[in-house]
Parts: sequence; structure tokens; C-alpha cells
Amino acid sequence: MKKEINYFQVLDEIFSIIEKRKSKNTINSYTRKLFKGGKNKISAKVLEESNELIIDYLNGTKKRTIEEAADLIFHILVLLSSKKITPKDIAKELKSRYKK
Repeated sequence: MKKEINYFQVLDEIFSIIEKRKSKNTINSYTRKLFKGGKNKISAKVLEESNELIIDYLNGTKKRTIEEAADLIFHILVLLSSKKITPKDIAKELKSRYKK
């Protein structure tokens, strides 16, 4: 029997890394710098990456759109972590919307 691949498991893995870097005092960690910058820094990065995704969606290549989508998803995970929200919380909400 073939094992089904869960592509979104990577979100949990990345979220776990974000959580570790949030609490570690690593000077060179980009993630740590985002958290030290606070809500304004984090939200500004989400907005910036969202804009970049839209620009590449409208005018860029498929490859650039994928890269910008990945950047946005990473920054959304940082934002969620800062609010103590997990990918599981989001999955539950999405699932509840499709059970109707």
C-alpha cells in the first residue's frame, strides 16, 4: 500500500522551527529578529510579502509566484506564532467551514 504524502505537514515542521527560534537568543536568526521587532515589524513583513506575491502573480513567472507564496506563508506562520495560534488551529477553522 502506498503511503499518502501530506504536503502541508511541512507547515507544522516550519512552525516548530519558528517556535524554537522565537525562544532562543540566537543573534543571527532572522526569525528571532522578526519577533524582537514586535507586532509592527511582523505585520509589515506580512504586508510586504503579500504585495510581492500579488505583483509576481500578475506579472511574474510561475517560479517567482511560488517563491513569493512561500515567503508569505512563512511570515504568516511567524505572525500566528506571535499570537499563540498554531497551524492546527487554522486547520480546525478551515475544516469547520467545510463541514456545513
